[in-house]
Amino acid sequence: MSKTTENKRPCALVRAVRHFRTITKHRHTVIYYCARAGILWQGLRHDLSKYTPTEFFAGVKYYQGYRSPNEAEREDIGYSSAWMHHKGRNRHHFEYWTDYDPAVRGKIRSIEMPYRYVVEMLCDRLAASRIYNGKNYSPDAPLKYFLPAKPNRMIHPATSDRIEDLLRMVAEKGEDEVLSYVKQTVREDRAARKAARKHR
Repeated sequence: MSKTTENKRPCALVRAVRHFRTITKHRHTVIYYCARAGILWQGLRHDLSKYTPTEFFAGVKYYQGYRSPNEAEREDIGYSSAWMHHKGRNRHHFEYWTDYDPAVRGKIRSIEMPYRYVVEMLCDRLAASRIYNGKNYSPDAPLKYFLPAKPNRMIHPATSDRIEDLLRMVAEKGEDEVLSYVKQTVREDRAARKAARKHR
């Protein structure tokens, strides 16, 4: 970070207040979407790790207001300490779902995400697009953000297809219709998991 850029930045207290407002507004928007999608309890627990010192202080230091502080931290030191902390504690991120492949020593593989976390990821992406795009938000914004990095993601193919299908539905049919559909499929998924537990 150059001295010129540093001199133009608000003081740490102002950045702290603005960062707190941003992550809290995002969290509340996710809760709203999760409630409509039938996963309110997940929504209430969404992104709580962002308020821990590891994530919050890094967020304040690299706060810019128009993009994630994680991106600025990566540009500055080559990685994001806040993101590494975050992805290991939040199951709605596909990066959480990786593990060593038992069939190939030393190889890391992606694991298919349970549907309820794919739905939370959808809510997260809708909320983030609304927060960062502001008045310029459109239903296809989350899909446009998702697609460019698709070839480079370490994500299970089924998970990738599922979230892309939902984002395409949002782009084509709008949030209301998709959230109504998702709420029904969440009920079905919950019933299927409950039935599977009974037969164990």
